[in-house]
Amino acid sequence: MDTSKWKVGMMSGTSLDGIDVAAIRTDGVCVFEIGPGLCVPYPEAFKQEIRSILGSTEPSPKISKIEETVTWMHADAFEKFLEKFNFERGSIDLIGFHGHAIMHHPPSRFPGQARTWQIGDGALLARLTGIPVIANMRAEDVRAGGEGAPLIPFYHQALATDLEKPLAILNIGGISNVTWLGAQGEVLAFDMGPGNGLINDWMGKYARKDFDENGASAAQGKVHKERIEEFLKDPFFSRKPPKSLDRLDFSISLVEGLSLEDGAATLTEMTAAAVVEGASFFPERPIRWLLTGGGCHNGTLVRHLKEDLSPAIVEKVEDFGWSGDFLEAQAWGFLAVRSLKKLPLSLPTTTGVPYPVTGGEFFKPENFLS
Repeated sequence: MDTSKWKVGMMSGTSLDGIDVAAIRTDGVCVFEIGPGLCVPYPEAFKQEIRSILGSTEPSPKISKIEETVTWMHADAFEKFLEKFNFERGSIDLIGFHGHAIMHHPPSRFPGQARTWQIGDGALLARLTGIPVIANMRAEDVRAGGEGAPLIPFYHQALATDLEKPLAILNIGGISNVTWLGAQGEVLAFDMGPGNGLINDWMGKYARKDFDENGASAAQGKVHKERIEEFLKDPFFSRKPPKSLDRLDFSISLVEGLSLEDGAATLTEMTAAAVVEGASFFPERPIRWLLTGGGCHNGTLVRHLKEDLSPAIVEKVEDFGWSGDFLEAQAWGFLAVRSLKKLPLSLPTTTGVPYPVTGGEFFKPENFLS
């Protein structure tokens, strides 16, 4: 593995905003350099196509067609990335490809029937880009009895080597997940609850907007606390981590019947309340929370988190020189190197596997000179 060359991570998040592409130089243990990142939005019509297959459990011609299109779109996003940042193709020797998750049935919720499914054709992406690809990095964890998510903690740990601990890193994507890092090297990770997903769904249905920009609608609404109390009765919140969620495990039915603003306000506070509830499982209260992901752009949500998590310090990862928008895409480049080197991608304390597990499938394009 040539550590002088760039690794590129590519992912399509559960928020359905588009494809993130980011570059990193790493040996899968240390981070040597962070490169640029690019988000290529999905066309609105294609977002609806992906929505139409979320929760699917069986292959179909429709899913195969969408998977092929997703892969071609990733290849196109890769080319846009090369062009925008004047990257030489030969300076990149590996792509970590997450694809798009359409179904996630973890063993904690589906004992004996656990399965995770991310659409995206690694072999096709390798042919289209001319770069080796590591894909399907969650499946081995689930086969071994793990939750299959979250897989980002090793990257969080690498970035936070020099930061004071205990430390919590909260990623607010379609779903919120956390990595707790202890002063003695301990790592705990799990999904905490809905992130941007429900707020985006609510705004899409009732305001025809992709998201609540800066939390403006939520800021004008009233929080219906009785809805939040009912929400927190879900058995997920009392289940000991590690644990994970599917994008569809919660829905906007939680706030149906409320006004646009009240629904946005209540869903936003639900997101924060789920974080507070999950924090009760930490071995020790964090000194600091670092926020990353699309939810960082929601000012109302960030305000709730700062209030609800006090006296801990709540800051954005950008305050420490990290990239909140592209941190997860970077992580897939980092994990691809770990996969290639057969290093663990998950631990008993991050996904519940009985032992450290690696994973991923390697796809090499024809005529690639390593």
